Amino acid sequence: MTTSGNPTAAENKSRLIEIITTRSFQTGKDMKLASGRTSSLYFNMKPTMLDPEGSFLIGTLVVDHVMDKGVDMIGGLEMGAVPLATAVATVSHMRGQPIGAFFVRKQAKEHGTQSLIEGLPDGETIAGKAVVVIEDVTTTGGSALKAVEQIKNAGGTVVTVLTIVDRLEGAVAAFADAGVPFSALLTADDFR
Repeated sequence: MTTSGNPTAAENKSRLIEIITTRSFQTGKDMKLASGRTSSLYFNMKPTMLDPEGSFLIGTLVVDHVMDKGVDMIGGLEMGAVPLATAVATVSHMRGQPIGAFFVRKQAKEHGTQSLIEGLPDGETIAGKAVVVIEDVTTTGGSALKAVEQIKNAGGTVVTVLTIVDRLEGAVAAFADAGVPFSALLTADDFR
């Protein structure tokens, strides 16, 4: 802790690594990933994202990371982005610099508005908004790129894609090829 009683960004990051290690990280046997690859390093981020301290730390670190980027909204592909965007919206409100949250459906519902982008009130769109796409764990970047495509199709501008953990398995190159800025709060190296 710092002398002011408020933890530094480095202290918050260190504590988040501890929580992820305890609640969300497994190593040993090979597991199949969303990308279709297999790995002996596995992150199930839901227990960390839904933990009170984990959620607060994620929200705090993300707000610290994006606050100077002129961001209007944050969100990403369902389901992983929902608790992340909510944590960011809450922390940003607490700081008096609100960032709205949304999520992108994998496919439109057959009833209601049939919208792929959810969380906006009637009459509001993502068009013209500066957006951060967020995800919990990134391997190749395929999931986040689906969200980027939907946001661009709806007229939003993707400022950056931000992940909590980059597995260091090709996402940097995929986002560079797509012309989309990408950054990570943590990488797989933080857990080796």
